[in-house]
Amino acid sequence: MSENKVIKTSVRNLVEFVLRAGDLVAAFTGSSRLADGAKIHRKLQQAQTSEYQPEVSLAITVTWADLVLQISGRADGVITTIAETGLAEITIDEIKSVTQELETIEAGYNQLHWAQAKCYAYIYAVQHELERIGVQLTYCQAATLETKLFKQIYPVQELAAFFEALISDYAMWAQRLGDWAASRDASAGLVRFPFSGFRPGQRQLSVAVYKTICGGVKLFAQAPTGTGKTMAVIFPAIKALGLGHVEKIFFLTAKTVTRQLAEAAFDRLRQAGLQCKTLTLTAKDKICFRPDSACTPEECPYAAGYYDRIKPALHHCWPEAAFTREVIEQYAREYRVCPFELSLELAFWADAVICDYNYVFDPRVYLKRFFSENSGQYCFLVDEAHNLVDRAREMFSAAITKQSFLGIKKTVNNKLPALAKAAGKINTFLLKLGKLCIDKTAAGETDYFVREQACSEVLPLLRKFMDLAEKWLAKNEQAEFREELLDSYFMANAFLRTAETYDERYVTYAEKIDKDVKLKLFCVNPAELLRQAGLRGRATVFFSATLTPVDYFFEILGGGEGDGRIAVPSPFAAGNLRLLVADHISTTYKTRAQTYDVIVDSITAAITAKTGNYLVFLPSYRYMEEVGRRFCLQNPRISVSKQTGEMTEAERAGFLAQFSADSTETLVGFAVLGGVFGEGIDLTGERLVGAVIVGVGLPKVCLEREIIRQWFNQNNRQGFEYAYVYPGMNKVLQAAGRVIRTEQDRGLVLLIDERFSQARYKRLFPREWQGAVRTNSVSRIGAALKQFWLLQ
Repeated sequence: MSENKVIKTSVRNLVEFVLRAGDLVAAFTGSSRLADGAKIHRKLQQAQTSEYQPEVSLAITVTWADLVLQISGRADGVITTIAETGLAEITIDEIKSVTQELETIEAGYNQLHWAQAKCYAYIYAVQHELERIGVQLTYCQAATLETKLFKQIYPVQELAAFFEALISDYAMWAQRLGDWAASRDASAGLVRFPFSGFRPGQRQLSVAVYKTICGGVKLFAQAPTGTGKTMAVIFPAIKALGLGHVEKIFFLTAKTVTRQLAEAAFDRLRQAGLQCKTLTLTAKDKICFRPDSACTPEECPYAAGYYDRIKPALHHCWPEAAFTREVIEQYAREYRVCPFELSLELAFWADAVICDYNYVFDPRVYLKRFFSENSGQYCFLVDEAHNLVDRAREMFSAAITKQSFLGIKKTVNNKLPALAKAAGKINTFLLKLGKLCIDKTAAGETDYFVREQACSEVLPLLRKFMDLAEKWLAKNEQAEFREELLDSYFMANAFLRTAETYDERYVTYAEKIDKDVKLKLFCVNPAELLRQAGLRGRATVFFSATLTPVDYFFEILGGGEGDGRIAVPSPFAAGNLRLLVADHISTTYKTRAQTYDVIVDSITAAITAKTGNYLVFLPSYRYMEEVGRRFCLQNPRISVSKQTGEMTEAERAGFLAQFSADSTETLVGFAVLGGVFGEGIDLTGERLVGAVIVGVGLPKVCLEREIIRQWFNQNNRQGFEYAYVYPGMNKVLQAAGRVIRTEQDRGLVLLIDERFSQARYKRLFPREWQGAVRTNSVSRIGAALKQFWLLQ
């Protein structure tokens, strides 16, 4: 029998896939004051006697036709008691935490709960050759921890019939998956690299990625723009998938454009003969057909009868190779099912899932259907990994605001007075914190305070608020204030969750902002939490063009013993790029007003040497507007386009569309350094011939940046580098990387700032920048570029 016909699934997924029916109801289930059901389970398990064995892993292999099914799960408890006959009696315990009152729950409350427990009981009984076995459901009220038990004794023959019926229903789908896996793996073994050859450095990166996946470790890879990073990591991952080293690929990214690059890479491999199903997971708020409706059958037709229509939808989706957003929306409309839920179902079938970082790393929204029960044989390919540092800090941090709880207090005061009182106490507490912020100095100049300890005084107030909110929300009643209450509830819940992981990596701060007060548990160093999240898979590859310095990213993204790092050289000839450093100009905040005109003159000198398309990156919108205004006055015949603050995707596309390869006139686009046009865009050939970068990209000085600086100063004496220099230079390197995209590209990069000649910045220059030309006047900029373009 072919090894490729082995299909793995969990008991829970098996039961839910086969037995769910009716409406999709986004009923409130609560998170409990102990943060989640797992903690309730542990608390109940620890209170049991020696008869109770907690967390028992169970698995069974079933042969069905030419298919092998491996079904696994973990029973919450196995209870062994001695009957009067002296024989041992076994009961499988399944614990379910609920937010509603226990008197509302009867034995038939949820048949899926019984089904899951019966599967565990059957597997245990087969393994231990039992003739009968007990099944117990333990419902635990989340707020009070009171329990209610239901128990039944089943002959094993009855459980066998039930289990076989599940398998029979699931077998058709499993057979389809098994056949597909065999074809996929065979094609993965045969598919060749889909280009005529590897670029310099690309093969080196691919080999390192393959060894990383096979070894089950992490890799931190820096590969300059143009290396072909996307294909260099996807191709070896596909090879590893075909050989069974991993069972699913997660390609993680923060931007739409890089998701599109991943989709294109998989498409190219399919054109080369690969059989591979990919899914692009779009955020719920973006893909929802009815964003103004509640996720209830009463308000949304895509929720009504969802589970009755989802299997036909899945059946007809199957022939598709790429489950893109457009494909998912097409089938979701045709079968009237929720597009987001459909995409989650398709994730089980996909060989590769293209999605945002948070679906793997964020403790609030990670894909629990894959990662909650067991860590799978997954590999995580983390694109543009330099972006993950600040994203991770936000994922692992949490904040509450005074205005949120004041608003709830006022809204529910007459309808839910006890809840209003609880919200009022939180508001009062935060109000007092706000006064401490103002009173910190005699002059009243500060509007914040920072301390290392968690603000434990507010935790009981938040738990009380959550308990009362859960009791009302669990009724799933509709009210005008429901959404507002949910927002406050989840804010409190996130704060309590984060408080449980709070340690020396965190800092607490309170900040007064106008009439509001924010209290935040701020994760300064996310390294350990990222490392723990990485254990959800087998291997992780962090890659970027600007993972500089690699030692910094190795530390901050959770690298450890046995993990690798690699930096490959640029694949392009050094002569293709002319790098100029105008280090006679200061662009610090204090000196900007005095340097507007010399910057405009420098830009003008850079763009007049050759007709073409240019991008000019500046540190802020305000700075950009003033420089852009003066540039237009000085160069009225040159076409200019400017980035605006809130551009839609269509407006962004329109901005980039102006950069035409066959333009006969010069176009200068003004953009913000570190903004949407600073990375991820691909303007090849004559679409972009040069970039001017003003400033070293330092993030704006703010409370959180200063906290990061002070924390790392105390821990490794590199606070300024970690808080400002490294993030800033990453913006510069990314912006410069827009210019040379292919072997044929030639272009210029002009860096304007005296700090570019300082050692702390210069040592971050990539190897291909070692030939940088210093210019100390506008005339030298023009002369150097005229000479460069004459060599074309």
